[in-house]
Amino acid sequence: MGNVTTQSSVPLQQKAGFSATPQDDNSVVSGASSAPKFVQGMGLFSATAIVMGSMIGSGIFIVSADMSRVLGSPALLIAAWLVTAAMTMIGALSYGELAAMMPKAGGQYVYLREALGPLSGFLYGWTLFVVIQTGTIAAVGVAFGKFLGVFFPAVSAGNWIWHIGHVPTWPVGPMVLGNMDIGLNTANLAAIVVITLLTFLNTRGVRLGAAVQNVFTSAKVLALLAVVAVGFVAKNAAAVTANFGHAFWANSGWSTWHSVQVGVGGPIQYVGILTVIAVVQVGSLFSSDAWNNVTFTAGEIRNPRRNLPLSLALGTGVVSLLYIACNFVYMSVLPLAGSADATTLAGRGIQFAAQDRVATAVMQAAFGGVGAKLMAGAILVSTFGCVNGMLLAGARVYYAMSQDGLFFKSAGRLNEKTKTPVTSLWLQWGWTCLLCLSGSYGQLLDYVIFAVLVFYVLTIFGLFVLRVKRPDAERPYRAIGYPILPALYIVMAVWICGVLLRYKPQYTWPGLLLVLLGVPVYAVWRRQGIKD
Repeated sequence: MGNVTTQSSVPLQQKAGFSATPQDDNSVVSGASSAPKFVQGMGLFSATAIVMGSMIGSGIFIVSADMSRVLGSPALLIAAWLVTAAMTMIGALSYGELAAMMPKAGGQYVYLREALGPLSGFLYGWTLFVVIQTGTIAAVGVAFGKFLGVFFPAVSAGNWIWHIGHVPTWPVGPMVLGNMDIGLNTANLAAIVVITLLTFLNTRGVRLGAAVQNVFTSAKVLALLAVVAVGFVAKNAAAVTANFGHAFWANSGWSTWHSVQVGVGGPIQYVGILTVIAVVQVGSLFSSDAWNNVTFTAGEIRNPRRNLPLSLALGTGVVSLLYIACNFVYMSVLPLAGSADATTLAGRGIQFAAQDRVATAVMQAAFGGVGAKLMAGAILVSTFGCVNGMLLAGARVYYAMSQDGLFFKSAGRLNEKTKTPVTSLWLQWGWTCLLCLSGSYGQLLDYVIFAVLVFYVLTIFGLFVLRVKRPDAERPYRAIGYPILPALYIVMAVWICGVLLRYKPQYTWPGLLLVLLGVPVYAVWRRQGIKD
């Protein structure tokens, strides 16, 4: 992936469905003209790096194990990732129209506000701050600490510096609350150090933050390409036969029934193909999440009416292809089926890879102990870059909310020298660090998976609303396949939401409650305001 030259921009725009309208040099700052304004310091490469860097965390290296246990079929595992790729690409192409139409800091928050009203925008921003963005940063940061322990054993979630206590298990309907340790250990200390360092770097200016993102995104893409290359040099004949012979289509017929446990410790029910693929989207769809983060930074992207839609299409397309390729590689090195009691990598297979670390098992099968360390190093690079991208992008949403009087006033100010929302970055840092210490980020992320998908549906529905409300608005890029592809996304996402409500209530109802908690907060903020 290289930079796009000026000479090639018109053909690229025409191929992607862009119109030749002049760019809006909007730096997106409300208030007096003397107020600091965002610096448009990111081009197409940097914007694409944010898309890819925010998407690629640690999920692709892990989630295929759990997915394969539920699916029990090589064909269905690939089908599930193809569904994820299709939805991600359609979502990105749809968001491209909104991004080109409203290239403002805050991105998705702004689209929801303009299409469906300020309450919907606030509920998104509220959920983003409470857990979607901050919880993800905390989880990815702690994952960094855990994999750092491969090289430095003293870094461990069990190595406590200050153990405050253990919260006991508390079953509430389909949910299981609690069951977490609170305090400071060396793993979450490593997370806090990385989050603090990257927050500080991002306060120094968008160009520095973007430079860090460019370097680490390039490195993690190279790491994924290296994993793909393993499929060519370490192909296992027995695994290839087991996964791609007659067994490839095993358990994938329309008449096949798959067992799914309802909730936590609930009854086992049997479902068909469309339902079971929807169930496992908890893993694959949200391993591909956060591609929308680039829209938050629209005020700092050069020629955003062109570069935002292009970066969304390029970033999601490349990552989706890499993810599908990685799964083919996994199945060319290890058999899908395995046993939890086996003592060999091949015996455990993809389904029961140790701690679900499929990519690590594949690298270990190819290169022994050195391979496991190489994979740990790749995940360190991946998680570091993911944290940086999400820190950089998230703060811009809280900035936009503050501009609307719906967040702390100081979060809506830019630093005079660096032109960055410094207070917004540090507020995000503080809450994220608290989540690291509380140990609650994992549960909270489980709870908002459903809510994230609902906000995607609402935003794409907003595309239809704005076509009606603002038919004459300037649209430098129009969503490819409109109205069929955006409508298809809504249908697919609503189907997945319905399946999750029925079969995975522990991932759905709590998320809805977290979102609805924002309603009274919104009312208070609108009536009284919040004083710093």
